[in-house]
Amino acid sequence: MEIRTTLFNEIAGKEIRNTYARAFLKAMPAAIAARREAVMSSFPDPDAAQACGQAIRAEVVARLPELLEQFEQNAVARGAKVLWARDAHEANGIVLAIARERKAPYVTKGKSMVTEEMGLNDVLVEEGIEPFETDLGEFIAQQLKRPPFHIVGPAINIPVEEVCDLFMEKAGMEEPTTDPVELGYAARLFLRNKFHHVALGVTGVNMAVAETGTIVNLENEGNIRFNKSSPRTQVSIMSIEKVVPTMADAMHLTRLLSRNCTGQAISAYVSMDSGPKGGGEIDGPEELFIIIVDNGRSEIYADPTARQALRCIRCGGCLNLCPVYAKIGGYPYGWAYSGPMGQVLTPLLLGLDRAQDLYRACTLCGSCREVCPAGIDHPSLFLYYRAKDVEGDRRLRGKRRPWKEFGFFDLWSRAVAHSTLWNLGVRLVRPFVNRYSRGGVITTMGKYFEGWFRTRNLPAIAEKTFHERWKRLRRDTVSGDPDGRRGEP
Repeated sequence: MEIRTTLFNEIAGKEIRNTYARAFLKAMPAAIAARREAVMSSFPDPDAAQACGQAIRAEVVARLPELLEQFEQNAVARGAKVLWARDAHEANGIVLAIARERKAPYVTKGKSMVTEEMGLNDVLVEEGIEPFETDLGEFIAQQLKRPPFHIVGPAINIPVEEVCDLFMEKAGMEEPTTDPVELGYAARLFLRNKFHHVALGVTGVNMAVAETGTIVNLENEGNIRFNKSSPRTQVSIMSIEKVVPTMADAMHLTRLLSRNCTGQAISAYVSMDSGPKGGGEIDGPEELFIIIVDNGRSEIYADPTARQALRCIRCGGCLNLCPVYAKIGGYPYGWAYSGPMGQVLTPLLLGLDRAQDLYRACTLCGSCREVCPAGIDHPSLFLYYRAKDVEGDRRLRGKRRPWKEFGFFDLWSRAVAHSTLWNLGVRLVRPFVNRYSRGGVITTMGKYFEGWFRTRNLPAIAEKTFHERWKRLRRDTVSGDPDGRRGEP
């Protein structure tokens, strides 16, 4: 997937003029938010349920190294093969090696944000192995070569007529139709054939239970379960923050994830796998690989403020209440993660310099913070990123911008923060300003400036600053000449 975060403003300007998308976005978030509010009321105490989820995710971040070691130990004890990848390149290499060893001409994939982050599909294609997304929305987005529009429904913005044309071309559908049931059936026939002959299935992981070594997946279509049960070899890929302490914690987060994600009490399919299938079992893979991907998260974890971003459970609830996302949709965010979730994660994963428009495109209204079941304070993180970007803090993978890219206010902020630079600047501009303020900026500079200087004069700068006069006064007082008669007035 091409990363287009630097084009945020350009794509947002285009999308905000997309009348179809605007009409869709106006109705969709409100509908999902209403469903969420209704189903959250099924908890005896919804606020306490949210607080419990936030406490679980806070504990995960606090104990992350310990929990990952515990998960690996228990997963291996149940027959899984746990592999660690430092970055996306290493993780993609592991998947490729597994596919080559099994001579897989193609792989089927369940919906997985981390594989989109890794760019796994593009790597597989380059090596002659065809990946098939089996989530209906991801399948449509993949065929159209577009990023996901929404974490819950990657292609919910695509007009049904366009889906029909796509399935006529790609899925072998014989008769055109706009009936959603018929379109879904066409995709089912196409993908079911892939499942029947697949050698390798790839899925993501919603939660990894340290206590038992179990991986948990939530879905509504059943394709992840097919990816886990049809092939002999299954690869589950997780980022390090997906671990949770206990099965009880996983079950509570499952309830919160379903409610905040799709407004359901629980997803249609919840799959829990502890190792490959055992003797006498008919379902499940013969071998299970679990790839735990870092990809910059250890660096994030090292920052006490930024690490709260690792609490995110990818529910997408924040997208449904975000006033910015509701105007522009998911495409401007330019990568796997969109909305406030993307504004929190993308700058840390790609670097503050490559995603600075994202964390500045925020009203700081706090709606994302209020709905987040993981307890992330999105607005405070955005302000933190802005400050770190100005400082050029390399610990957050941000880079100092070249001098030629600095604007007036970049230079101004640095000057006012350093007294030496400020004093030097005053001395340099004083002759220029005083010359034009005495001569009248309106007549002298008005022809060059269309705004401020057409109706205003700059005040003259004093020949001596207050600090310069104060230092002179103190020096003269010590020397016995408090009136400064021996020196300059």
